[in-house]
Amino acid sequence: MPRKHNPYENYKAVLDKAAELLGLAQNDYIILKYPERTLKVSLPIRMDNGDVRVFEGYRVQHSSSRGPCKGGIRYHQDVDEDEVKALAAWMTMKCAVVNIPYGGAKGGIQVNPRELSKGELERLTRRFVSMILPLIGPERDIPAPDVNTTPEIMGWIMDTYSMQKGYAVPGVVTGKPIEVGGSLGRSEATGRGVTICARLLMQKLGRTLEGARVAVQGMGNVGSVAAALMHGEGAKIVAISDVSGGIYSEKGLPIDELRPHFAARRTLAELPDGDFVRISNEELLTCDVDILVPAALENTISKSNAPSVRAKYIVEGANGPITPAADDILDARGVTVVPDILANAGGVVVSYFEWVQNLQSFRWEEDYVNDMLERTMARAFEEVWALAQEKNASLRMGAYMSALKRVVGAKKLRGIFP
Repeated sequence: MPRKHNPYENYKAVLDKAAELLGLAQNDYIILKYPERTLKVSLPIRMDNGDVRVFEGYRVQHSSSRGPCKGGIRYHQDVDEDEVKALAAWMTMKCAVVNIPYGGAKGGIQVNPRELSKGELERLTRRFVSMILPLIGPERDIPAPDVNTTPEIMGWIMDTYSMQKGYAVPGVVTGKPIEVGGSLGRSEATGRGVTICARLLMQKLGRTLEGARVAVQGMGNVGSVAAALMHGEGAKIVAISDVSGGIYSEKGLPIDELRPHFAARRTLAELPDGDFVRISNEELLTCDVDILVPAALENTISKSNAPSVRAKYIVEGANGPITPAADDILDARGVTVVPDILANAGGVVVSYFEWVQNLQSFRWEEDYVNDMLERTMARAFEEVWALAQEKNASLRMGAYMSALKRVVGAKKLRGIFP
C-alpha cells in the first residue's frame, strides 16, 4: 500500500526551503537530494517450523562528506526504500547540526519482529549483516539501534561482523551492551536529549519544566526515557501512549510506577484500570498541554489534524513526525517546534562517544558522558536558536540552515571526484 506522505519528498521540500533562506544555488546542495548508495537485499531465513521466508532489507548511505556514515537499523512491517532514504538524509542533517564528524545512513528490514522468535530474529539479523557487510565498518558506516532494535541485536551485529573479520571489531556498531563495548548513558541518550531541548526551550521563553503539562506519544526507548526525565524535573506528564492507545490524567500520571509495568509487558493495553482515562493516539496529539512530544513514527501530525493540536510547544522525539504541510499550519498558529534533527540527536551524539571509546579502547564514566551530551546539545540549540532569530525563521529552518552550512561547506572543500 503506497504511503500517504512520502518521507523522502518531505525531506527534500524542507531542504529546498532552508537552502533558499541561506541564498544557496541549486548546484551548492543538489547532491544532498540523492543518496550516495542504496542497497536492497533479500534475506531468506529458515523459520523454527522448517519453512523458509524471505524478508527484504535496506541500507542507505546518504552522505559521507563529513565523515563515516552513521545511522540506525529499524525492524518494522512498514519499512520501505523511501522511508530508509529519508531517515538516512535526516541523519546527515542531524550529525551536522550537532557538529559531530559523521555523515548519514540508515537501514531497515520489512518485518514485524513481534511475530518472530528470538532465534528467528537472530538469524535474520546475522543474515542482514552478512548481506550489507561490504558497506559497513568502523571507518565506513556504523549502524545503531532504531525502532524495534535493541542492544542485544547490536551485539549480534558486532559479533557477525567480527567473525567475518577474524577479530573483535566493537567500533562497527553503537548502542551495544556495555559488556561488549557499549557506552554508559547510551540507552537513555535520545530521551535525555529531548529533555535537554525541552528545558532549553522553556528557558528561552522565561519558563521552566517545573509544572509544565506534557503529553508523550510513544513509550519506546525515546518516549519512556523523556517522560521519566521530564517528570523528574517537575513536569506534569498528563498523557502517554503506545501503539495500543494511551492514558490521560488531568492531575498527572505516576510515571515512576508506570515505567516498570511497561518495561515488563511492552504495552499499555494490559495496564490495570487506575486513576486515568483511556484515550487514542489521535486524542493524545490534540490534548490541551504545554509540551507535546511525538516519539512514535513519522507523519503522525499531518494537514488533517494539525489544526486541532493544542500544544503550545512540540519537541520531536521521533524522526519526521510532522509533515511539511502540518509544519506550515503549526507555524502560522504560533506553535514552536524543536525539530527532530536537533531534539532527538542525543542518541547519535552518545553513539559518537561510544565509537570514540571503542577506537581508543577506553571507557568514560556515565557522568562524563551525560555532561558531554549536555554541552553538545546546548551548543547546538544555541546555534539553531540564533540562526532562526537572525533569519526570522522557525527552529526547523534554523536547524536545517545550520546543518546545510556544514555539509555544503565540507563538500565544497572536498570537491567532486573525478
